[in-house]
Amino acid sequence: MQDASTIVERYFAAWNEPDGDARRELIAEAWSEDAEYRDPRLSGDGHGGIDAMVALVHDTYPGYRFKQVGPIDSHNDRLRFAWQLIGPDGGPPAFSGVDFGVVSTDGRLRSITGFFNPE
Repeated sequence: MQDASTIVERYFAAWNEPDGDARRELIAEAWSEDAEYRDPRLSGDGHGGIDAMVALVHDTYPGYRFKQVGPIDSHNDRLRFAWQLIGPDGGPPAFSGVDFGVVSTDGRLRSITGFFNPE
């Protein structure tokens, strides 16, 4: 597996990019073509589905950004990392959670399953 930090950095770069064209390029770098994302509120399949999902988050939470919290755990082709969705004012996070990922053989994400922390 590629360096877990690089994989997760690409993941957050795609989530945090508000410009659609730039975001789609970042999604292609971070995710395999057959990728899938699932959490309790959202889902997306392939680059187009993931882009639509991320665009919806930008529309719903303008100016918010995801940030990694703590270390990344990884083994074999698996990742686990915690995150927060921080508002533009830097106040308490709107959401926080943990994502579990599977990395494809080409070093891009194949799947992410996200869980929200109780707030």
